[in-house]
Amino acid sequence: MGLLSGVALGPLAVAVAIFLLLVDLMHRRRCWAARYPPGPVRMPLLGNLLQMDFQNALCYFDQLRQRFGNVFTLYLAWTPFVVLNGLDAVREALVYHSEDTADRPPMPIYEHLGFKQYSQGVILARYGREWREQRRFSLSALRNFGLGKKSLEQWVTEEASSLCDAFADYTGRPFSPRALLDKAVSNVISSLTFGRRFEYDDPRLLKLLDRLHAGLEEDQGLLREVLNAIPVLLHIPGLAGKLFSAQKAFMTLIDELVREHRTSRDPTQPPRDLTDAFLDEVEKAKGNPKSSFNDENLSMVTSDLFVAGMVSTSTTLTWALLLMILHPDVQRRVQQEIDEVIGQARQPEMGDQAHMPFTMAVVHEVQRYADIVPLGVPHMTTRDIKVQGFLIPKGTRLITNLSSVLKDKTAWKKPFRFDPEHFLDAEGRFVKQEAFMPFSAGRRVCLGEPLARMELFLFFTRLLQRFDFSVPPGQPRPSDHGTFSFLVTPAPYQLCAVPR
Repeated sequence: MGLLSGVALGPLAVAVAIFLLLVDLMHRRRCWAARYPPGPVRMPLLGNLLQMDFQNALCYFDQLRQRFGNVFTLYLAWTPFVVLNGLDAVREALVYHSEDTADRPPMPIYEHLGFKQYSQGVILARYGREWREQRRFSLSALRNFGLGKKSLEQWVTEEASSLCDAFADYTGRPFSPRALLDKAVSNVISSLTFGRRFEYDDPRLLKLLDRLHAGLEEDQGLLREVLNAIPVLLHIPGLAGKLFSAQKAFMTLIDELVREHRTSRDPTQPPRDLTDAFLDEVEKAKGNPKSSFNDENLSMVTSDLFVAGMVSTSTTLTWALLLMILHPDVQRRVQQEIDEVIGQARQPEMGDQAHMPFTMAVVHEVQRYADIVPLGVPHMTTRDIKVQGFLIPKGTRLITNLSSVLKDKTAWKKPFRFDPEHFLDAEGRFVKQEAFMPFSAGRRVCLGEPLARMELFLFFTRLLQRFDFSVPPGQPRPSDHGTFSFLVTPAPYQLCAVPR
C-alpha cells in the first residue's frame, strides 16, 4: 500500500510543480510586457524573497541602489515592488504624482483574519472617497479638539510635567525612559480620541501598550511578507491567527474602550472628543449605505490614531534622550538656550520655538538621524506613471526609501553623523531642509505631523529644562545604532536624570 501511495504521489507532485512553473512563467511574461525598472535576478515562484535581508533591508537596498540606480524592482513571490531611493525619485513619485501614488496595496493577511476594518481607517485604507472622507473628518476633529490651540498645548504641557515627576521619582538612579515616554505620549492621543488620561500604573494602559508592542513585533519579517505575497498559505488552519494574535488582542482592547465610550456618551451634549464626534457622524449616516461612518471604521480610525500618535513620537523622544547623553555638548547648548529664552520659572510654550533656533535644529536632527520609519508605508499606483524616466505600470506597489532621503549624501554634509548644524545657516538661524521628510510626503503625508511637532518640542524642552541627562556611572556608552523593523528603535539603554 505504501509503495502504491508513493507511486501515486510522484506524478501528482510533478504535476503540481509543472503547474506552479507555468503560473510563474505566466507572471514573468506579464512583467516582461510591463517593462518594470531593472532589478536583481529572481528565483522561480519566490522571486527575491530569499535574497531579501529583512533584518537589514536598508543595507540590502543600498547595495542594489549602487548596482541599479535610484529606481529598481524587487519581486516578493510574483508581486513586483518598485523601490524608490533619493530625494529626486521619492519627491517625483509622492509630490509630482501625488494622486497617482496615493493608493495602498491590499493586505491579504488582515482580510483573512477578518479585519475588514484594516481596509478602512486613515493609514492602510485604499485611496478613494471613503479614505478622503475619513481623512477630512480626522483632520477636522483633531483641530476641533485642540490641535493648534492653547487647549491641546496645555494638555501636552501638563502631561510633560507628569512625565518629569515620574523621572524625578528615580532621584538620579539609572532607569530606562522608554516605558514612561510611551505612557506620557499615549495620554496625549488618548485625551484627543477618548477624552481621558491614564495613570502611569493603570493596568489597562499597561495591557494596551503591551499588546501594541507585541503587535508591532508580529507585523514584520520574512514570514509576514511570504504570507502577503502567497496568500494561499493563509488557508493553513490556525496559522494566521496564531502568528498575529497580539494584533487581534489590541483591537479587542480598542473596541472595549469604544463600547464604554458609547455607553457614557450623552447625545444631548457637545462631543467630548474624536470618538464622540465620530459617533455623531454615525447617527447622521444611518440609512446611507455609501457613508464610511460605521462601527468598523470607528474602531480602525481610533486604532490608527492611537498607534501612529503614540509609537512614532515616543520612539523619537527615546532617540532624543539617547542622543543627548551621547552628545553632552549639544545637551548643554540646548539647556543654555532654554535658560535664556524660557528660564526656570515658567513652562515651555510653542511660541518659544521662534526664539530657539538651536533647539529646533536639534529636534529636527534627532528626527533625521533616528530615521524611525525608514521605508514608510507602501504605496500603489492608480495609473501608469514615469519616475526618473522609468515606466511604472498601474497597480504597482511602491516602497519609498525615506532613509535614502534623510541620509542623502547630496543633501546633507554629514548624513551618517548626528549634527544639528544641518538645520542652521551661517548666522545660526534655523533652516528647514527640503530633504527633511520623516513624515513622508504627498497625499498620504502623516496627518498627525502637527501634533507630533508640538509634542516633540514641548516634551523635549520641558525634560531638558528640568534635568541633566547622563550615562549611568560604570555603564558602557550605549550604541546609537538602531534595531531595524518597520520602526527603527534604539537598543535598550539606561540614563540618569539629575534635577537641575
